[in-house]
Amino acid sequence: MKRTNIVTPVLLALIGGIGGGFLEAVLAASGRPIVLPPFTLGLALLAIGVMVVVLALPIRRLTRGKASQPIDPFYSTRVLVLAKASALGGSLVAGFGAGVLVYLLSRSVVPGVGSVGQAVATLIGAAGLLVGGLIAENMCTIPPNDDDDDKGNRVVPAKQ
Repeated sequence: MKRTNIVTPVLLALIGGIGGGFLEAVLAASGRPIVLPPFTLGLALLAIGVMVVVLALPIRRLTRGKASQPIDPFYSTRVLVLAKASALGGSLVAGFGAGVLVYLLSRSVVPGVGSVGQAVATLIGAAGLLVGGLIAENMCTIPPNDDDDDKGNRVVPAKQ
């Protein structure tokens, strides 16, 4: 599996931000209450980000040669997929939180401190999930071998 390219989370954050701002504008224009993510969402996202890193610790120990027992390959695959999904989901939700925050701050009516705080908590929690997913993904990579040739050009000895 390839590492997460920087373009993918940035695009997902832009999609989430535009979608979040557009959703809030449409709801407000139709006279319905806007969506405000609760404080607990930010806390839950941050906790999941920490858990993903904790789940990747045994894999990190094994890849660095500090573990004595092997790890189930299915476990390491699941943790890697969870880390990648956390990074991508965190960037999408962080974009949504940023879109809600921009909408709240761009209104002519001064928003309440609680509503801005809820959007900021979601943004911080989702950013924590994104960072935790990227760190866990990095922890699951195998370091290159010393005998590997990085250029891909191997020298084959001639037969004598």
